Amino acid sequence: MNIEHARTFLAVSDSGSFVAAADMLHITQSTVSARIHALEQLLGRRLFTRSKAGAVLTHDGERFLVHAGQMVRALEQAQREIGLPGRFSARINIGARIGLWEAFLTPWLADISVARPDLSFRAEIGFEPELMQGIIDGRLDIAAMYTPQRRPNLELLPLFTERLVMVTSDPEGAMTPDAYIHVDWGPEFSDQFSAGFPGFPSPFLTVNIGWLGLQHLLVRRGCGYFPERLIERHIRTGDLQTVARAPVFDLPAWVLIREERDFDVIDPILEQVRAFR
Repeated sequence: MNIEHARTFLAVSDSGSFVAAADMLHITQSTVSARIHALEQLLGRRLFTRSKAGAVLTHDGERFLVHAGQMVRALEQAQREIGLPGRFSARINIGARIGLWEAFLTPWLADISVARPDLSFRAEIGFEPELMQGIIDGRLDIAAMYTPQRRPNLELLPLFTERLVMVTSDPEGAMTPDAYIHVDWGPEFSDQFSAGFPGFPSPFLTVNIGWLGLQHLLVRRGCGYFPERLIERHIRTGDLQTVARAPVFDLPAWVLIREERDFDVIDPILEQVRAFR
């Protein structure tokens, strides 16, 4: 069995759509269809029921789901162990939103690489759909994000809570659609923002990465919401100022791991991640 067929099956199962799975895997929809068809031919069973609403697992598809996940995870584990140089005992793959790498996971990784020279790490940046899929198919051991989804066979643990504060590079300016830079911190933030600023019109700029919004804010006068820990140094230097009386929003960060994992390796690392501040 082609392991990419199993990966594609998992992507369709998780997204509920051949189109979404194609976007997730960066392949064409026809390739997704061909892989699923080949898999169904091999197994002699229909795995999905397709409709205009998407793709739903059949009973046989649900039964195959467990096996597909096990196969992909087994291959990932084999690649990690066989490909490791002799001086490493294990490799840990960690994925996270770029905002969580900044001033948190990056210094943690620097510390842990000194404390655990026997471990090899692979780090990557991603958005929630990619990170979720990476955990599901076994490509990632640990994933940190802001808006995870609960899935069977995954453990969801709190990491910490961001304080999103309004800052401005133009203390004389008002918060207007032309000045406000909206960072898409996820649906929780969007709901809080809508409640705090009812009827606020669409801003002139919306970005999907906090780093991009912050860079724009530093070169153009305006305002926006950013994690307090990421803008502290800019406030100290006077490049940014907090906006008085602007509401502060909470944004929980989470970490995802698989229920089936190497407890002796993953759990101690996870404890160190959650304790690092």
